[in-house]
Amino acid sequence: METQASLKTIRVAVCGAKGKMGREVVKTVANDPDLALAGAVDPHALNETINDYFGLTTEQGTRFDRDLKALLAREKPDVCVDFTNPEVVFANTMAIIEAGCRPVIGTTGLTGEQLETIDNALRQRGLGGMVVPNFAIGAVLMMKFAQQAAQYFDHAEIMELHHNKKADAPSGTALKTAELMQQSQPKFGAGNAPETEVIAGARGASGPAGIRIHSVRLPGFIAHQEVIFGSAGEILTIRHDSMDRACFMPGVALAVKKTMSLNGLVYGLEHIL
Repeated sequence: METQASLKTIRVAVCGAKGKMGREVVKTVANDPDLALAGAVDPHALNETINDYFGLTTEQGTRFDRDLKALLAREKPDVCVDFTNPEVVFANTMAIIEAGCRPVIGTTGLTGEQLETIDNALRQRGLGGMVVPNFAIGAVLMMKFAQQAAQYFDHAEIMELHHNKKADAPSGTALKTAELMQQSQPKFGAGNAPETEVIAGARGASGPAGIRIHSVRLPGFIAHQEVIFGSAGEILTIRHDSMDRACFMPGVALAVKKTMSLNGLVYGLEHIL
């Protein structure tokens, strides 16, 4: 039986609203009957209304904000979704929590220490929040399948491919995948021949459990990843391709709704599926 709290419309603010992901989130929130758009923040915003910019009819005259804290104080949203950049995401997340709002963070680049700080701040205020490296259901399955395969293979590498405007490398999805694989297999690549890199970085970065991670940044890509396992006489490749940013939106909407009942930080969409 649904409680009154579960029937309440969730008021959502979007930070980084004019970015490629932010624009999709605004449209998703505006078109979901369980959600209401409380405001949109972007440092590049001009004196323009949200509904004019996005072609919406649900927001009558509401203008973009350039100051996240001002929006949080004025509108007091239930949830704030952040798709900004690694340089500002931690400060944004702490500002969201300090305002008594629940963060749903799609921006990657947060360190383990920062995640712990966020979790502590949420628990002190009795709030829930999520940091999600990848909102696509297929990407979550790819990570889980890689974790399962890692029980049987101890040689693997990860290649992630993104558009050339992505600021951080490797991607949060690649790091999360390697962390999950490490839970199944503590060390990869044992027995490899000693290596000499003629050009530094040619073998990629050494991630969790010694898994090599290779990052490609080219125009034309959105978000893609393959995990390549090798054993005597065989290769297993697990790959996921995001062909349109619309694939992330069901996961964003789910995270926004689920975070209302969480306490503390949840890292990864797989925990609420």
